Amino acid sequence: MSFRETVADLAKRAISAQAIAQTEEATKNAIVMPFLRVLGFDVFDPAQVIPEFVADLGLKKGEKIDYAVKIADRIEYLVEAKSVSTNLRDAQYSQLFRYFHACDANIGILTNGLQIWFFTDLEAPNKMDATPFFKFDLLAYDENDLKELEKFHKDQFSIDNIRTAASSLKYLRATMRFIEAQWNAPTEEFVRFVARDFYDGKVTSAVVEALRPITKRAFDDLFRQRARQRIDHAFDGGEEETLPTVDAEGLKIETTPEEMRGFMIVQAIASELVPVNRVVIRDAQSYCAVLFDDNNRKPILRLHFNGKNKFVTLFNAEKQSTRHDIGQVEDLYQLRDPLRSLIGHYAS
Repeated sequence: MSFRETVADLAKRAISAQAIAQTEEATKNAIVMPFLRVLGFDVFDPAQVIPEFVADLGLKKGEKIDYAVKIADRIEYLVEAKSVSTNLRDAQYSQLFRYFHACDANIGILTNGLQIWFFTDLEAPNKMDATPFFKFDLLAYDENDLKELEKFHKDQFSIDNIRTAASSLKYLRATMRFIEAQWNAPTEEFVRFVARDFYDGKVTSAVVEALRPITKRAFDDLFRQRARQRIDHAFDGGEEETLPTVDAEGLKIETTPEEMRGFMIVQAIASELVPVNRVVIRDAQSYCAVLFDDNNRKPILRLHFNGKNKFVTLFNAEKQSTRHDIGQVEDLYQLRDPLRSLIGHYAS
């Protein structure tokens, strides 16, 4: 199988494991070890993967890290696993931090089986950064995420390439945070910068205050126009057409008419509570995600329409997902009550 296919297969495994692999050990067996196999490692070969790796860490004698992963006889990855129910934002990983320094590893990996966070030492040599440079979500990834993940495959491993990518991702993430902040609440400096392009007079404080809501609305309108163009494109060609999302290298993810109908049904249900533009479609390789406010932290559901059997994974307020098999797209209306409950929770 191709790398894309092995990751898609692992994603299906992760969806099934969510409900039953609640302990750390179960998560390691059900998802983490298969994930290491996806990266090309023989998890049963101690020359490649060492479980329960022990190193002397000063006063912390006998402390263990879940996995140490070797490439060419050198420990390159240290993996700390949490249970599938753990929110990684709340997870403690001081042990991974200490081992990273003691073992001179290049990459630290923190995972709950569904999300995989990658750390390195961009800020200071041999000291693991406090924030990950790359996050991969098995339940919400796209073609660009796949390309980044493949760099960690044993056969493609190059620490120089990974560090270059890590630096780029760091600045990309910072840029996105800045743009999002300006979208939500444009600062005076940003409004002045924008105004210089079209305002002829002196940009006084009064002008800035007048232009601030206009700047925010410009962000909103531009987003709505782009979303509207995607929807119009999807239906202009009739049922035989699909909506392509093209990444930086020209690879396409096809949003099918069925996925668009499903998305619009969710929008129709949401319109009873909120403006429809707050419900956003974001396609990925193995499914199509529907999000609230285009925020990965506010998932509504995921449409799995590419296989022989259609199903959706529906979330609740605690981010727990439930699978619902459907015969046809219109069956989504049967989920109206839980969808309304979730959207109402996000909107409150």
